[in-house]
Amino acid sequence: MLYYLLYPLHVHIPVFNVFRYITFRTIYAAVTALAITLFLGPWFIRKIKEMQFGQVVRNDGPKSHLKKSGTPSMGGVLINFAIVASTLLWVDLTNLYVWVSLIILFGFACIGFYDDWLKIKKKSSDGLAGRWKLAFQAILVCICALILIKSGHWDTRLNVPFFKNLQPDLGLFYIVFAFIVVAGASNAVNLTDGLDGLATGPFIVSSAVYTLFCYLAGHSGLAHYLQIPYVPGVGELSVFCGAMVGAGLGFLWYNTYPAEIFMGDVGSLTMGGILGIVAVLSKQELLLAIVGGVFVAEAISVVMQVGYFKATKGRRIFRMAPLHHHFEMLGWPEPKVIVRFWIISVLLGLVAISTLKLR
Repeated sequence: MLYYLLYPLHVHIPVFNVFRYITFRTIYAAVTALAITLFLGPWFIRKIKEMQFGQVVRNDGPKSHLKKSGTPSMGGVLINFAIVASTLLWVDLTNLYVWVSLIILFGFACIGFYDDWLKIKKKSSDGLAGRWKLAFQAILVCICALILIKSGHWDTRLNVPFFKNLQPDLGLFYIVFAFIVVAGASNAVNLTDGLDGLATGPFIVSSAVYTLFCYLAGHSGLAHYLQIPYVPGVGELSVFCGAMVGAGLGFLWYNTYPAEIFMGDVGSLTMGGILGIVAVLSKQELLLAIVGGVFVAEAISVVMQVGYFKATKGRRIFRMAPLHHHFEMLGWPEPKVIVRFWIISVLLGLVAISTLKLR
């Protein structure tokens, strides 16, 4: 919005020429989203308390978590609002990739909100059934795929990190693959959201890495030099990713240990979903497995635990899944688990960036 209001003024006032630069708008999208979450945070937390939208803690989880019951939840509403508001202020509103990302954000937020609402209503940790979550997520991904196909922006080639000439064409299967990436990321972040700020930290790191990759993929010269897929127009997603970084940082101010508010499924499902769609649109789908390695490890730990439990009729690989609970059961204090996972996430982000030259 500001892009259209202020950039035309550069003819008379040269300083407004900065609005044409994606880097400038990305920085201020991040600052705006950060400011929104910091400013509205106290008011939002107070309102959630008044409505008694408190966290429902699993009875089979670590006993130390029982004291968190009743902590204000659904903080993802604040994150999502900050991302959308900041994006609409600073982005080029004619960009299709941005609108596709916003569709995923809004759709996944609705799924998460309904899931949280059911938990609060039933006063149980059991919300929307998993099969329904996946069904709604599949519908949203298919809608976005159809929009991209109709507009001619659909690319079924898969970019493989570390291999510059390996780009297999998946054809129609790419829709299924895109769903796996988006839904997988969404549910992986959801599983990671079990400790104060644990999911928020890796989300910020992943968003920052994709801010860089979207900018590079949308710049023909840099994309050619670095030998990554050039995707015309996808550079504008850097502004969207910048808003994700800012909203994540602002929310972490209140979500860090001891948390004043939790993001809920309206936050975690949406955060993973938008990371997934950004990865797909920027043609860096497999990179998400590296930069989001913490999310991947958490999801795999659950799959392994459940599979092994069923196969061995009651035996376990981990003391408790997801993985962060295993370390808690080993005696690690919650803040130590959180910060060490953050450190690993930063290292994985650096590894992901290194793939630009390791080809």
